[in-house]
Amino acid sequence: MKYILLLLLPFLLSANLIYGSNYGRQVAILDSFDIDASFLNDPVMNQIKYSNVEIFKDERFFGAMDDAYIFIPAIKNILAKYNIPPEFLFLSMAESEFLTRAYSVKKASGLWQFMPPAAKQYGLRIDEFVDERRDLIKSTEAAAKYLSNLYKKFGKWYLAAIAYNCGDGKLSKAIENAGSDELSVLLDPKMTYIPKESRLYIRRIVALAMMGNDEHFLLESEYEYLLNRANAYSISTVKVPGGESLSRVSKLIGIPLEELQKLNRHLKFDFTPSNVNSYNIYIPYIKLSEFKQKYFEEKTKNIYKIHVAKKSDTVFKIAKAYGVPFKTIMDFNNLKSDKVNFEQRVVIPMNSKTNVEKTNNHFYYSVKKGDTLESISKTYKISIENIKIQNKLKGKLVKEGERLKL
Repeated sequence: MKYILLLLLPFLLSANLIYGSNYGRQVAILDSFDIDASFLNDPVMNQIKYSNVEIFKDERFFGAMDDAYIFIPAIKNILAKYNIPPEFLFLSMAESEFLTRAYSVKKASGLWQFMPPAAKQYGLRIDEFVDERRDLIKSTEAAAKYLSNLYKKFGKWYLAAIAYNCGDGKLSKAIENAGSDELSVLLDPKMTYIPKESRLYIRRIVALAMMGNDEHFLLESEYEYLLNRANAYSISTVKVPGGESLSRVSKLIGIPLEELQKLNRHLKFDFTPSNVNSYNIYIPYIKLSEFKQKYFEEKTKNIYKIHVAKKSDTVFKIAKAYGVPFKTIMDFNNLKSDKVNFEQRVVIPMNSKTNVEKTNNHFYYSVKKGDTLESISKTYKISIENIKIQNKLKGKLVKEGERLKL
């Protein structure tokens, strides 16, 4: 028995060290959320943590993490910039599992699951060309600003996390009803001061943060490998002209198009918005030097228009209306027949040469929702005054459905 104990002693000491180390880390994680150490005994949080072990072993989860490795450092850097605890990385994981295309039934989207009103409030653009809720950098900047504002309002990080889920108005009312902002009080299942979803939400974030810092768990899973690998990678922001194609950029810098698209999920099509002079896209940092050496702007570039199909539309009719070759529209949209569905979005690529020719032959344009004389002027490179004279317009207002001669 003495010899057996001597043999087991190193393993017992190692287990003790891991336990002590993990306990210290867990207390530190709770402290970063301004949560008391007694929360370690919360049965619901512990149940979430243990049940998540199976999720972490799931191949789909590791697929999402494998895609996320390149932008995790960027998220960490932005959180640090706004003095937000690094553990809030796991709020993004709880929201979307790091899937940039994550979309909820409530119409929330992106890594941080912004609803359209909140997204626009924090400067994220959502239109026919882009949805910046899926922009890795801009959405994280917006989320960091939002969380900072919530922290300033409530004074504790766990309250900021809860408010991110249920809204600051609902949380303020809950604190008023409870007469306290203590977590143990707000989580009371009988009093239901905050919604059940929010009670589980804060526990899930804490559980994920603890699992991500649990030495014993990390040693048994690929998760440590994924997070450590993330430290070696990063992304760079580069400016390209409006209407630039991702396909062209991918060929110039020698990067698979699929990899470039993963970093630019905010673009709804293969190109940057054509109604702006320039727009930022993301490339791997290791490709930055190559981009600077090889990238050049095409002199004859495409100007893209998004056509929303009417009930009677066909590709032939659309091609004739825009003065663009039938085959160009078919190929660009990967269409196999002349038929298009009602309200289907069809991309019309019109290079600058085509625009000049069609201007001389009285090209007609049907005004879409959101159009202004300024946006039409920029898209077709025709002065506002020219459009006003041709169409006998007195003011600058144009109506949806109005037909303009260009």
